[in-house]
Amino acid sequence: MNTSPLVIRGRLTRLTAWVLGAGILALGSTAVVAQDYPTRPIKLVVPFGPGTSTDIISRVMAEALAKPLGQSVIVENRAGAGGVIGSDLVAKSPADGYTIVMGTVGTHAINATLYKKLPYDPLKDFAPVAFAGYTPTMLVVAANSPLKTVKDLAVQAGKPGGVSFASAGNGTSGHLAGELLKARLGGDMVHVPYKEGGLAMSDVMAGQVQFMFYHPAAVLPQIKAGKLRALGASSAKRSAAAPDVPSIAEQGYGDFDLVAWFMLYAPSGTPAAVLARLRDAASQAMASADVVARLGAQGLELRSMKPEEMTAFGRTEISKWSDLVKRSGAQVD
Repeated sequence: MNTSPLVIRGRLTRLTAWVLGAGILALGSTAVVAQDYPTRPIKLVVPFGPGTSTDIISRVMAEALAKPLGQSVIVENRAGAGGVIGSDLVAKSPADGYTIVMGTVGTHAINATLYKKLPYDPLKDFAPVAFAGYTPTMLVVAANSPLKTVKDLAVQAGKPGGVSFASAGNGTSGHLAGELLKARLGGDMVHVPYKEGGLAMSDVMAGQVQFMFYHPAAVLPQIKAGKLRALGASSAKRSAAAPDVPSIAEQGYGDFDLVAWFMLYAPSGTPAAVLARLRDAASQAMASADVVARLGAQGLELRSMKPEEMTAFGRTEISKWSDLVKRSGAQVD
């Protein structure tokens, strides 16, 4: 076997050329795929069940994305484990732009601390596509409750027996908003978790539980029907959906700014050209007056973000909610 320096050098040269050639072909192939994208329907995974806010918002977005993309965007509900199942599915899907997910404050911020062993990394395993919007939760009590303001709630919490607050479950945004309010007001506040937000709201309306934080799309019809009263909004500013309801912060209870939000993500590693195509389509969709109105009906407030801003926002949200999760003591194995 000839192993002279010249022969070895020749073999290495041919190997290097082959590797470089293969790399160029691969890049070329990726460029062609990205240029032609999309050539088939796109799947939008909703990590929660049908009829939820996330589902409704996702279906509005799916319909709006289809036109600029020139392909159908099919919504697929993959509910379970607080959004973990559906989110993990997308995190482990091929990074080709044909499987995306509607991430939420729960799946991509709260769960990072709530779950001891989260199977995906909210930052490393996803590439942000578009910020769909945010909504504050509303602090509501029964319409016939003697509590008329947040100050009244603070006074009642300081009395023997305190007050109780409901939520859609341990570790949900409503639960954690209640924990932050407890820290701001002091006194005795007992958390009562439910399996579903609608059940919790029913008991608040019946006076079985004193208050809860819930999204505007669910509580505003009950407020108009005379069954609930809103004492405050959880955002730093008043909600556009309920401009007559003062924020908790403006009522003098410190830095209180917690909102639910929704963001489209693709798997990490999705080609830049494909992401650009998705982001452009989302930008066109969000510019539609019809889309703005339909999302507004869900209490959603729109906010334009660049990719780097979405990444920074996600990192900040994980840190913010991490403190609340730890304070609440909520933990899922």
